[in-house]
Amino acid sequence: MTALGVLLISGGHERAHYALVLATGAAAIGRNVTLFCTNAGTRLLLAEQPLLTDPRERALAARGVAGIGTLLPAAQELGIGLLACEAGLASEDLRDAAMLPGVQISGVVTFLARIGAGQIVTL
Repeated sequence: MTALGVLLISGGHERAHYALVLATGAAAIGRNVTLFCTNAGTRLLLAEQPLLTDPRERALAARGVAGIGTLLPAAQELGIGLLACEAGLASEDLRDAAMLPGVQISGVVTFLARIGAGQIVTL
């Protein structure tokens, strides 16, 4: 199957959540998926998990929808490549921030090499 790259630029909960929905859905059907977070999107991969305190996370749970707190561990279990953009971390003054286990700090060239001729979705 064709590789899928999910490029997350936004730091908001809604886009981060849907990036994980797309990534885990594609991985669940056997696609090789890489989630590349840059700029404010790098907040999704921080060890401190600021998006878990967003009111939208609680609303999703109340409605029976898997939120970031469920989808992020699922992404790791499904083997989705989690990349945090080195330049994006620097632009958000997060260069020294602790990242989730398994997150690779890299650049856009690494992301593009992983995807090859595959598809890229940007959120």
